[in-house]
Amino acid sequence: MKIISMIPARYSASRFPGKLMQNLAGKSVILRTYEATVATQLFSEVYVVTDSDIIFNEIVNNGGKAIMSLKEHESGSDRIAEAVANIDCDIVINVQGDEPFTEGESLAKVIDVFKDDKDKEIDLASLMVEIEDLEEINNPNTVKVIVDQQNFALYFSRSPIPFPRDKNVGARYFKHKGVYAFRKQALLDFTVLPMQFLEASEKIECIRYLEYGKRIKMVETKIQGVEIDTPEDLEKAKRLWK
Repeated sequence: MKIISMIPARYSASRFPGKLMQNLAGKSVILRTYEATVATQLFSEVYVVTDSDIIFNEIVNNGGKAIMSLKEHESGSDRIAEAVANIDCDIVINVQGDEPFTEGESLAKVIDVFKDDKDKEIDLASLMVEIEDLEEINNPNTVKVIVDQQNFALYFSRSPIPFPRDKNVGARYFKHKGVYAFRKQALLDFTVLPMQFLEASEKIECIRYLEYGKRIKMVETKIQGVEIDTPEDLEKAKRLWK
């Protein structure tokens, strides 16, 4: 089973433009993420896929591998699907470019989902981490996920799910971490499936997979890390890096 990693990387970002080129302890955020992904030694190849000459040159000039997108894309999945179409592989791991604290333990868990799936019934796997802080639970920048008894995703939302109408039932809240593992065909299928209103409303691309009946296996991890969505996140990452 050949496993590769793709890191989609747009230069523009609505909440924090140019965030991937921000300085994190002497290197750019995107270079930190690329190097962390390579350091896991879990992948045959690691590529950054970008629409930006600045990001492309940042990776290539530092000895990494990068692919320029041929056209504009609405989502990271579309971007890496174009890049992976002619690459020989079985599983594609999408690591978000703003995840410089990417580590091997969690990535190995999502890879193991496919190693254990002998009948190839699982289309995607992803990570979730339990959160208890009320501010984070209610923060729309934090994507939450609810799962069934076998940890298959039921829904993703920027709203707090489940809604705590009864606070005494012991509901747990899980943050969706931005790592996806795809069977290659599931990723290619994504590009020909039109966006529906749930995805359009929430602006969460993995909802599209659920709307079209794909199965997403969620894997719990205890490792939080820092996703850099805002300048405040970057300052937090700098403190954590020290």
